Amino acid sequence: MSQTSSSGDLRAVRQALQAGQVHTRDVLAQAAFVAQSEACRHVFMPGGQPGPSEALKAAPDGLSNPSGLPLAGIPVSVKDLFNVAGQPTKAGSIALAQAAPAQADCPAVARLRAAGAALVGRTNMVEFAFSGVGINPHYGTPANPADTATARIPGGSSSGAAVSVATGAALVGLGSDTGGSIRIPAALCGIVGFKSTARLVPAAGALPLSTSLDTVCALTRSVRDAVTVHEVLAARQVRLAGKPLSACRLAVARTQMQDALDGAVAQAFERSLQVLRQAGAHIEEIALDEIADLAAINATGGLSAAESYAWHRKLIAEHQADYDPRVALRILRGATMSAADYIDLLAARKAWISRMEARLDGFDAVLSPTVPIVAPAIASVLTDDAEFFRVNGLLLRNTSVVNMLDGCAISLPCHAPGQLPVGLMLWHAALHDDAVLDLALQVEAALTHSLQK
Repeated sequence: MSQTSSSGDLRAVRQALQAGQVHTRDVLAQAAFVAQSEACRHVFMPGGQPGPSEALKAAPDGLSNPSGLPLAGIPVSVKDLFNVAGQPTKAGSIALAQAAPAQADCPAVARLRAAGAALVGRTNMVEFAFSGVGINPHYGTPANPADTATARIPGGSSSGAAVSVATGAALVGLGSDTGGSIRIPAALCGIVGFKSTARLVPAAGALPLSTSLDTVCALTRSVRDAVTVHEVLAARQVRLAGKPLSACRLAVARTQMQDALDGAVAQAFERSLQVLRQAGAHIEEIALDEIADLAAINATGGLSAAESYAWHRKLIAEHQADYDPRVALRILRGATMSAADYIDLLAARKAWISRMEARLDGFDAVLSPTVPIVAPAIASVLTDDAEFFRVNGLLLRNTSVVNMLDGCAISLPCHAPGQLPVGLMLWHAALHDDAVLDLALQVEAALTHSLQK
């Protein structure tokens, strides 16, 4: 069923480069070959995909000193949300078709370059990052590489970024996560997506969706790679305590997180819990009723609607016909929110975070299905608005809780070989990033071992 590449993860490629077993030009040539294949149709923005020779110029240290930098010689894709010097940032929209080239790299891109990354192209995305489905009516929708028989959604909004990593056209996909835009496509495409605490990585030079919720982060092929890339993006060292699963106290939220699960998701999630219990983890089901409060807190439209409208109001007034109507509809919800509503929303969120942090105190992380469904067919959501918004709501349901919490989370694959991908999400409140990553390494190892028996 899967057509994802088996070319290895970042760590494996770096080891091969350092040992002289492979040359940077070969790594980038292979990435370029995959990027030009049918598997990557609609993955890269038109004109946003340099060939291997241009990518080589972007990573001179990968040639001369493959051991000197953490990403030296590694192909990295960049979501069309981020400023890259000399390139226009269109955010997947024809409303910005005439955007001027950026004058400088945004901080996230600059840090990737400084770490030796070879930028191999700008990836397609949901217009203005406002959906978890992955559909783009302007530039096409990348098909999920997990299924060669049926064209399935990749998840969004970092759709092209996820497919670039899943196919091997890149080993790292720079993206963003406002309500799940890294973790949703990671789950649906069978790769790893880490959403850090938002404040740890600068969002300057990235076109905003919600300034309160936006997080700059990345997609990778393993948890170890997620650690490496987070260290680059956040300019900090992750402290890995190596805490064994037998010393971990984990929560499973009953409220909402396990509602209406696909059979495949329910089976994979239960199997994952069983594996972790057998490895010694202490797992407790808790109600976590606070999650149910979010519907009332967001009743006036939510932060994404209010803050996106503040940015878009002039552009959408002049170019609404150029917008994806589904995106415009969600942005325009912010037009009816008053200043008082917005201030009340900020205050309600702050109080809710305090209640949630108190409930999670004493737990190493919460375990949840990343999304409750496997990837549906693109055709089922392409023209049916009701089905599109139903699927979009399901995809965002679990992941958006963490954004409202201002927390951190990681999605890693937990499905059996030959099955459609299912993601397991580990999450906690703000600044628990290192503990979540440390735990994720143990969980990944346990799940991998169980599936190899």
